[in-house]
Amino acid sequence: MMVTTHALAGLLLAVPVAFVAPEFAVVAAVAGFSGGVFPDLDMPGQHRRTLHFPVYYSLAAAVAGAVALALPSGWTVGAALFLAAAALHAVSDAAGGGLELRPWEATGERAVYSHYHGRWWRPRRWIRYDGAPEDAVATLALAVPGVLVYDGHVETAVLGAVAVGVGYAAVRRPMIDWAEQAVDRLPPALLDRIPGSLLTDLR
Repeated sequence: MMVTTHALAGLLLAVPVAFVAPEFAVVAAVAGFSGGVFPDLDMPGQHRRTLHFPVYYSLAAAVAGAVALALPSGWTVGAALFLAAAALHAVSDAAGGGLELRPWEATGERAVYSHYHGRWWRPRRWIRYDGAPEDAVATLALAVPGVLVYDGHVETAVLGAVAVGVGYAAVRRPMIDWAEQAVDRLPPALLDRIPGSLLTDLR
């Protein structure tokens, strides 16, 4: 799934806080949104492995949630929401497509790596690939509660995520062809600066 879908799913986890403990509404929103984004910061490394911990994030979120309930503060609530959103991101990646260059062809069997189990979880393809039409619909649907509950900077972030997500979905498939054409035209000096694994995919 797109990082925008994950970010807005993380924000959705924070929405109840706005009603139950409004004094923590903003910190919960920022933490949920950020936690939804965080695992995808491993894209320069081993994507869906380096920062994706579906089991460990879930366990940590449960502990942090218990602490936040017992000792509510900006730090404890923020940590709980951040870890819960990161856990949701990592677990839900198994519902999407694989890591292959053209995931709509459904040729790969790696969705997300579980360090606890020591193996890759296979893709379920309920959302066929990141940027699929159903992924864009998910981003739009998940944005609705955020727009209704929040205003100011949080609402701006929600609308920005929608714009990025829908725009990405519109170019997701042709983007691979454009990238291949661009790589073919690059001078050798620049090719040496591109990670080898990416070049292998695009050539």
